[in-house]
Amino acid sequence: MPSKPSARLAALTVAAVCSAASTVVLTTPAHAESVRIHDIQGDTRVSPFAGKQVTDVTGIVTGIRTYGSSRGFWIQDPAPDADPATSEGVFVFTSSTPQGVAVGDEVSVFGTVTEFVPGGASSGNQSVTEITRPTVTVVSHGNPVPAPAVLDARTVPAAYAPQGDPAAGGSVDALTLRPSRYALDHYESLEGMNVRVADARVVGATDPYTELWVTVKPRENRNKRGGTVYGSYDAQNTGRIQIQSLGKAADFPDANVGDVLAGATTGPLDYNQYGGYTLVASELGTLEAGGTERETTRAQHRSELAIATYNVENLDPSDDTFTAHAEAIVHRLASPDIVSLEEIQDNNGATDDGTVAADVTLAKLIDAVEAAGGPHYDWRAVDPADKQDGGEPGGNIRQAFLFNPARVSFTDRPGGDATTPADVVKVRGKAALTLSPGRIAPDSAAFEDSRKPLAGEFVFRGRTVVVIANHFSSKGGDQGLTSRYQPPVRGSETQRHLQAQEVHDFTAKILKVQKNAAVVALGDINDFEFSRTTRIMEGDGVLWSAIKSLPASERYSYVYQGNSQALDQILISPSIRRQCSFSYDSVHINAEFHDQISDHDPQVLRFKP
Repeated sequence: MPSKPSARLAALTVAAVCSAASTVVLTTPAHAESVRIHDIQGDTRVSPFAGKQVTDVTGIVTGIRTYGSSRGFWIQDPAPDADPATSEGVFVFTSSTPQGVAVGDEVSVFGTVTEFVPGGASSGNQSVTEITRPTVTVVSHGNPVPAPAVLDARTVPAAYAPQGDPAAGGSVDALTLRPSRYALDHYESLEGMNVRVADARVVGATDPYTELWVTVKPRENRNKRGGTVYGSYDAQNTGRIQIQSLGKAADFPDANVGDVLAGATTGPLDYNQYGGYTLVASELGTLEAGGTERETTRAQHRSELAIATYNVENLDPSDDTFTAHAEAIVHRLASPDIVSLEEIQDNNGATDDGTVAADVTLAKLIDAVEAAGGPHYDWRAVDPADKQDGGEPGGNIRQAFLFNPARVSFTDRPGGDATTPADVVKVRGKAALTLSPGRIAPDSAAFEDSRKPLAGEFVFRGRTVVVIANHFSSKGGDQGLTSRYQPPVRGSETQRHLQAQEVHDFTAKILKVQKNAAVVALGDINDFEFSRTTRIMEGDGVLWSAIKSLPASERYSYVYQGNSQALDQILISPSIRRQCSFSYDSVHINAEFHDQISDHDPQVLRFKP
């Protein structure tokens, strides 16, 4: 490291917190402590110097962030200590765009050590150790940036995280880091440091915020399309890491799952609100296409009934995706006989003026399907009460049925509305719905501020099939996999458990009246095939999630933070599962691609009643 020539010392204030006017600080308060970066970071997640002023913190600038609300730069000590648990890098938060520093500068920093929690304390996220209100002295220029730590299958442990301290509410904050044992500890021990991944496969496509996900463990729960499958709560896939860029957004690659960032991707290791540990790249690898293509399911045989579920992501008449959705339904899904749609918005979308009807939305989709060469579908739905079903404010999302009247008929029983519950009665020895279409338990607390299930009776080749379309409450508010609380709390599932019980109980009513009734409960369940939500729906053999008929590596409909997972499901009653032949297909046309028209992949069930 070059010496510090006193004749050329320049006290440079980069910026003050809250965009206050810059000032030059020529003296250091007596109570500030002179420390090294690894002293500040310590061997736990929270700095032993949190809240204290520190001075003469030296390091080499490794990256500068000039955008967003967290502007500043990273520095790293090129002379590390012998403790692998203590990071040698730290972020210097400047609030406004840093001035007067460049990568390769050696700097000396005076400021206050702060633990910043991205998303706020209620998010459950880990904190990032930062130096705030900095006064920065540039000592020299053109120094080599410290060599990056390599993240790969050899260095990142297989175990995900330590068990949190029960006395601290499950927090891992105060636990001594064990970077050779736990992946989260390993990443934390490198917080703020220069890191590198090489020839990393993309497992989460580029999103609108110019982020993507890669894995540094090529064999970890890999599927044939290049993704990393999330198959249990105990297999979080430790090799996943988010990639952002310190460069221009326009230069960020449009990547799909299965592509590869070839060569080296290097930069500081950050932690953010929307993905946890993130490599903020000053050097991006070259994108190499993996050849992942959109799938096409086979057409149903004449004697097979084909039922699909498809979340069309807040579709309203102002959207430009109708043609694309229609092409998907006709050419990728082979025009199913029945399509359960989720997230159909009202006729003026997010405009909040009391409109709840969605006939214009559905007619526009039906016309687009016919224009794409598909059948002229008919539709059934029940309009929700205004602002009672959650989703985008003003949008009034709901489920709706499309069906091909040339192949299947709908049994209309009038009276269904937003608040009247459907029930089950016996008609000529068979189970029948009192309302078709009708809503299940719309007055139940289980569906407060959430979509109510839509039930309808269909007849195919003389056999009645009851279809229940669902869109359970979202996972919003759950603690992330990289939370400071381990295991993380999944608070949103409490409502889904209640919703699952309502659907289970309604299906059980049908089967009590008619043991061999054909029932299909499907939709965006917002939970996994191995979750308690699914087990409650299945309870006592009432239903069974047919996605489990697929190999474990193919059970996914959604990609979140690099984990391919099953949120969309089709559950079937025993008469379909045990007495009829059926086939199931998760048709991957959206979730793995950066140019998706929905963030969900549709599911198709075919069976012979």
